[in-house]
Amino acid sequence: MARPTPPPPPPRGWRGDPAPRHDDRHLGDDTVADGTYDEWTDEDTEPLARRERMRTVGRALRRGARATGRGTARAIGQGTRAGARRYQAFAQADGADASGLARLIQLHTVNVAGDAALTVSLAGTVFALPTDEARSKVALFLALTMAPFVLLAPLIGPLLDRFRHGRRWAIGTTLATRAFLSWVLAGALVTNSAWLFPAALGALVASKSYAVTRAAAVPRLLPDGITLVKANARVNIVGLLGMIAGGAIAGALAKIGPEWSLRAAFLIYVVGTVLAIRLPARVDSDRGEADFAEGESATPARRMRALPVLVRYVLWVCTGARMLSGFLTLFMAFLMRVHPIAGMSGSLVLGLVAGAAGLGNASGSFIGNRRHLPPPEVIATVLIALAGAATLAVTFFYSVWTLVAVGLIAGLFSQLGKLSLDALIQREVADRQRARVFAWSETLLQTFWVVGGAVGIAIPLNPTLGFGVITGLVAVALLAALRSRATGTRLPGPAG
Repeated sequence: MARPTPPPPPPRGWRGDPAPRHDDRHLGDDTVADGTYDEWTDEDTEPLARRERMRTVGRALRRGARATGRGTARAIGQGTRAGARRYQAFAQADGADASGLARLIQLHTVNVAGDAALTVSLAGTVFALPTDEARSKVALFLALTMAPFVLLAPLIGPLLDRFRHGRRWAIGTTLATRAFLSWVLAGALVTNSAWLFPAALGALVASKSYAVTRAAAVPRLLPDGITLVKANARVNIVGLLGMIAGGAIAGALAKIGPEWSLRAAFLIYVVGTVLAIRLPARVDSDRGEADFAEGESATPARRMRALPVLVRYVLWVCTGARMLSGFLTLFMAFLMRVHPIAGMSGSLVLGLVAGAAGLGNASGSFIGNRRHLPPPEVIATVLIALAGAATLAVTFFYSVWTLVAVGLIAGLFSQLGKLSLDALIQREVADRQRARVFAWSETLLQTFWVVGGAVGIAIPLNPTLGFGVITGLVAVALLAALRSRATGTRLPGPAG
C-alpha cells in the first residue's frame, strides 16, 4: 500500500511554523509562548534599525571625541614646548645666559605673575566695600604702612649697600613676605578679618621694595655688548607674559573663590623666593663700585645734586610719571563707583583704562627695545607734555575717551620714561657708579608712586578736582626738571 504524500509545509512566517533557534535571540517579544513566531513587518524592524544607527553614531562620536582630545592635547603640548623654547631663547640671547641675566629675567616673570594673581584676587574684595568705608580704611593703612616707606625710602639704597652680600636674600625676602601675606589674605577673606587691609597694603609695599632691590642687580648681570636699556626692556617684556599667565590663573580660580586665587599667588611667590636665592653670586658683588655722592650718609638732596645734569633732568620728569601712575591706580578705583560714565558701568570703564595703561606699558617696552630712537631727554620731555595735556583734557572733558587716553599715555610715560632714564645712566655715569645710581633712582621713583597714590585717596572724589590736582603735580615735576638743568655738578663720564 502506497504511503500517503505529506502535505506541503506552510509558507515560512505563518503562525505555527517553529521559530529557528538561531533567530530566538533576535525576536524578543515577537516569539510566542509555543515557540512559534509571527511574521515581521517594517514597523517591527524599524526600532531595531534605529537603535543600531544610534549605536553606530555614538561609536563614531566617541572615536571622534577621543581623536579630537588627543589632537588638542598634542597641539597644546607642542605649542607649550615651542613657547617655552622661544621664551628661553629670548631670555638667554646676547650672552644673558652666561652672565646670569637670564635667571633674573625668569625671576621677574614669576614675580609679575604673582603680583597679577594678587591684584585679580583683591579687585573684587578690597575695593568692593562701600566707598566711604573703603577710602577711610585705605587712607588709614596707607598712612600706617607707607608713610614709613616714604620717609625711609631714600635710605633703602644705602642700607642695602651696608649689607652688600645679602642682596639675593633681600630680593627673596620681598617675595617671601608677599607669599606669607597672600596666605594671610586668603584666610582674612574667608573670616572677614581686620587684617585684610594691612596685609593688602603690606603686599604693595613689598612689591615696591622688590623693584628697589632688583634695580642694582641688572647692571651687575649685564652681558658684554648689550645696553642697560635693552636689558631692562627685555625684563619688562617677559613681565608682560607673567602678567597674562598670573592673571589667567587667578581669574580661573577666582570663580571658585578669591581665597583660591590668593593661594595660587602664595605658590607663585614661593617659587619666586627660591629663584631669588639661586641668583648668581655677582648680584652680591660690588667689586670696583664707588658711591656717587660724598659720604655714605649723603642726604637725598645731596645725592640728587651729585647726579649728571641730564640724568637729574629726566629723573625729575619720571617722578611725574610715577605720581600719575600711583594716582590713577587708587583714584580711579573709587571714582568709577561715584562718578561713572553715563550709560556705562564703572567696572567696564575701569577695565578699559587699565587695559589702555597695559597697552601703553607694553608699547613702551617694545619701543625701548628698538635701536634707533631720539635722544632720551627729548623722549622724556615729549612724554611729560603729552601726560599733562591728557590729564588737563580729562579735567575739562570727562568722558571714557579722555580717561582711556590718560591710561594709555600714563602707561607709555611710565615705561618709556624709565627706559630713557636707564639710557642716560648708561651713557652719563661711570661703570663703577652705575649700580648705585640706578638703585637710588629707582628708590626715589617708588617714593613718588606712593605720593601719587596718597593724593589719589586723600582728595574728594570729583573728576574735575582730582585730575586738576594731578595736572598740577605733573607740571611741578616738569618745572623741577627744568630748574635742575641750571644747577649741579657732573659725575665722571663712562670712561672715567
